[in-house]
Amino acid sequence: MLGPFSRRLYLRIWLATVGGVLVFALVVGWVWRIAAEHNAQAMNAPPPRELQITGEDGTPLLQGLAAREPGPWENGVTYQIETPEGKNYTLKMAPRQRSAGSGARSRRDGPFWLAPPYGFLWILGLVGLAVTLGVFPIIRKLLQRLERLQRSVQRFGEGDLAVRAPEQGHDEVAQLARQFNAAAARVQALVESHKSLLANASHELRSPLARIRMGLGLLEGGAPSPETQAELQRNIAELDQLVDEILLASRLDAGAPNVGTVEMVDLVGLAAEECARVDAELEMAGGRAIPELPGIVRLLRRAVRNLLENARRYSAGNVTLQLSCEGGAVLVRVSDHGPGVPQPQRERIFEPFYRLPGASEKSGGVGLGLALVRSIAQRHGGNVVCEGRPDGATGASFVLRLPLRAMAQ
Repeated sequence: MLGPFSRRLYLRIWLATVGGVLVFALVVGWVWRIAAEHNAQAMNAPPPRELQITGEDGTPLLQGLAAREPGPWENGVTYQIETPEGKNYTLKMAPRQRSAGSGARSRRDGPFWLAPPYGFLWILGLVGLAVTLGVFPIIRKLLQRLERLQRSVQRFGEGDLAVRAPEQGHDEVAQLARQFNAAAARVQALVESHKSLLANASHELRSPLARIRMGLGLLEGGAPSPETQAELQRNIAELDQLVDEILLASRLDAGAPNVGTVEMVDLVGLAAEECARVDAELEMAGGRAIPELPGIVRLLRRAVRNLLENARRYSAGNVTLQLSCEGGAVLVRVSDHGPGVPQPQRERIFEPFYRLPGASEKSGGVGLGLALVRSIAQRHGGNVVCEGRPDGATGASFVLRLPLRAMAQ
């Protein structure tokens, strides 16, 4: 289990600095102690004593510390030494004399720049340099990830939407890198979605426009037949629906706030009206009353209508809309008797302009209906999923979940 120090960059830098200072203080204290003990021994050492050996006639035979002035001998110690050969010698030892100069001389032993206090200054400088060189790689390693993150942000700002920052560690820098990567992925997905929306919209607009152009060409030869008029009306309606759905999808993806007023919606009445339009059956699960929920009537109507029209388009039998209340949310389940949706495709059908293989030539539909349903559900704090029919029969079942709590504006 990772501790708090591995998750906080400032703590790690602080620990590195404090550790360096502690090492610096310990080394300086240790050196200071050794120097102090050395100086104390030098100060407390007994001073040298004069030593002189004289013969029987008083002639000096041996004198210690000849560089110093002899004597005084009056207060010293005198020893008479007699050898086995019968010779007599006198050993004189002058008294010890402590002087301030002796300690000073001991401190002046060696080069002056190594003697206290200059020696401590050199030691402090060397230890400080060692600590600086030792702490620098640690802090440098910690801040290198910030530099890599900065370069990634710079490249992303220059237009490279695929760039991602390396995610290393568990501290603030790693969390920032993960948040940047998530935001970059979201921005890249939105940009690619808008590019795909424009590309697919231009492709889808060509078909009704070409049919309208062909119908207008037929009108030049005389009065249009009822079939031609009906075809023109259908193409114009398809073109109008496509433009309306593209605009609505763009506004929902952009999070536009002015898509409608939030009010309490009677979902039962709304579902009954839409079921009547496509001749679908309306069921109330469990016989429980469905409470009103906060939402935008225009968007909820579009979501229910798109689900019913999608089910009618691919269904070989009746379409059923079932309302139920479960877990603080209203469930809108639209079931059909069509071929169903394969398991691997149940998530992709909510992508803009995506249609099942072989379904692109079916009449009606531009591939934005289910994508709009998901955007509307997310705008209301809910979601929508595709499942198999609850009774196990052939067909698909789309479940729109709308929470009863107040939605965000």
